[in-house]
Amino acid sequence: MLARQPFARRIVIAFTLMTLLVSGVFSIGIVAVVYFIEAQLVTEEMSREMDTVLDVDLAHGQAPRLDASTRFFASGLPQYGLPEELAALAPGFTELVRDDEAFYVFVRDRAGERYVLMEDQNEFEARENALFNVVLAGFVLSVLGAWGLGRLMANRVMAPVSRLANQVRHRDQLHPLAPPLALQYPDDEVGHLAAAFDSTLGQLRRTLERERLFTADVSHELRTPLMVVLGACELLGQAALPPRAQQQAARIQRAAQEMHELVETFLLLARARPEQASFAGDATLASVAAEQSERWGPLLAEKGLDFALKIEGDDHGAYNRTLLGTVMSNLLRNALHYTDSGSVTLVLADGGFRVEDSGVGIPPDQQERMFQPFVRGAEGRGEGLGLGLSLVKRICAHQGWDVGMTSREPQGSCFRVRLSHRVI
Repeated sequence: MLARQPFARRIVIAFTLMTLLVSGVFSIGIVAVVYFIEAQLVTEEMSREMDTVLDVDLAHGQAPRLDASTRFFASGLPQYGLPEELAALAPGFTELVRDDEAFYVFVRDRAGERYVLMEDQNEFEARENALFNVVLAGFVLSVLGAWGLGRLMANRVMAPVSRLANQVRHRDQLHPLAPPLALQYPDDEVGHLAAAFDSTLGQLRRTLERERLFTADVSHELRTPLMVVLGACELLGQAALPPRAQQQAARIQRAAQEMHELVETFLLLARARPEQASFAGDATLASVAAEQSERWGPLLAEKGLDFALKIEGDDHGAYNRTLLGTVMSNLLRNALHYTDSGSVTLVLADGGFRVEDSGVGIPPDQQERMFQPFVRGAEGRGEGLGLGLSLVKRICAHQGWDVGMTSREPQGSCFRVRLSHRVI
């Protein structure tokens, strides 16, 4: 349980528990020593008084010479009648408490007779209680002081660690020109931790830079041959070809167009710096939906599926056409591949959109995994590698959008993309 607490709180708890233990043992020790010494000293003193009374005073026919706080009782002397409560006590020293009064009692049996000395201890008891109160107050103050000192030390110890955590968490640390962290800390454990972060962040920066350059180079080099393929497809579309050849040419053109859009998407993501929150918007949700409906509607109809574009609310946001189109296109392609009969619906709302289908659906325990790279549905439709939904997740994360899915009854899936904080 303690391991789940914040480190600063654990320091405070450790200080407090240690002081609680030490102060508790010390306080109990004081009380025990006082009680032990009290019993020993009083026993010796009252034993000497009893010897004086029996061997000196009574032996010479004199009355016991005692102070005003001490009384003498004897079972064989009527003038010193022994009360019943004292007659039942064991020989030796005893403390007797009666209502609000306290007494020291010393009992001695000699020659079949019982002799008792009883001394009023109210004054000593008051001093003893005062001592115990002082010990208790010291115990409480020491625990409170340990708590305060623990908080002070925890704040001082955790201050550089918290500062380092904030620096590592800051998005500028992935910038190639970010200064080293270790130079800002002394050569201690925190400095070593900062040096480890510098090493790890350096490797991460180099990896991200290599990925960015690779994606940018590949995307840039693919644009030229793709433009050639698209140009050739346009020429083929204008030529007099047999119906089957026209279908194949149209298929090639669609694939080349999809690849061109993917290249543009990857090029945008590759050029993005970590500090970029999102790309500037140049299109509305309705315009992108109209383009994708025009593109995917005929393909869905060719498969025998009913396609509909529904508008539940007007959205007035401005979005990046390429990225929003890629997200919507991948979700519609996914619905095309995994729906054999029924319908596919693209629903626009204020703040986002939904793609609903009546396909095979995805079990609830696998829905989160579907957004991971190279993960495909159980039936593995289409020719993809399982990167479509992963790309959708990546784009949404970069743009600050949210994507998720739920199952539909009796079957099918519903993918929701939230472009703002409104509920869609």
